[in-house]
Amino acid sequence: MPPQAETSTARRRLRAFRFPVLLIALFGVMAAIAGVNQLVSPVPIIALPVGIGLAIAAVACYRWLCRTVELRPSVPELEKADRRSHLRRGALLGSGLFTALMLLIAMFGGWEDVSWGSFGGFLGTAGMMASVAVVEELLFRGVLFRIMEERTGTVIALVVSTLLFGATHLVNVNATLWGTLSIALTGGVMTTAAYVATRSLWLPIGLHFAWNFTHAGIFGVMLSGSDVAPHGLLNVTLSGPSALTGGTFGPEASLLALLVCLVPTVLLLRRAVRAGQIRRRSYRTKLSA
Repeated sequence: MPPQAETSTARRRLRAFRFPVLLIALFGVMAAIAGVNQLVSPVPIIALPVGIGLAIAAVACYRWLCRTVELRPSVPELEKADRRSHLRRGALLGSGLFTALMLLIAMFGGWEDVSWGSFGGFLGTAGMMASVAVVEELLFRGVLFRIMEERTGTVIALVVSTLLFGATHLVNVNATLWGTLSIALTGGVMTTAAYVATRSLWLPIGLHFAWNFTHAGIFGVMLSGSDVAPHGLLNVTLSGPSALTGGTFGPEASLLALLVCLVPTVLLLRRAVRAGQIRRRSYRTKLSA
């Protein structure tokens, strides 16, 4: 067999295992980014550019994997034409939603103390949250949900990918079963709905980043069960019942978080239905399964 034919055959075989290959590769990227962020986090002036650089590198890695492993000539979910508008809209939505959540908690007496934090921590958190949001969306929406949807349809893929997204937070120090379920329902379903509605990863990336950054970088409250206090622009201490404040897991486990995220999630899914973006398992996929 000619070398060119052998290469083509090898690439087709690699594509047949694209799901585990892409999952393992992106998990590796996510672990590497977490390790680098941990190293540079004490120095905010370094953490900001390093975090942004890691986010850009993760996108480049995803594009390369899609072309090399999946043999796709283009990556429409990362279309450059949509990047700025979707990132901007996602950022506005994410920051607005989390700000609304914190104001509701304050309205019901959940704020115990507020003090000024660190501007350096504010900048460093921006870099770290950028890289975290990008790699998690590439993994959970770009790989896990997208490929599962091709085989099982939108609804099943949404449920499974959402549960797995929540389950990854069980390893956090102060994780609770309710907290992981809540973050799955708020963050997982909402960002997946953003992807389904637009078929672009830029909107969920912007949404994910702004939610996390407003959480830790502006209000300085505990993030998803972490035992390390974030260094934000403010230091907000919450006190009260877990249903209101989220307890040790943080405000993402608050019942108010579910209410705040419910409206945009429903609107995004409604838009997806009207645009015909809810997909069923195709007959061809059934035959080849």
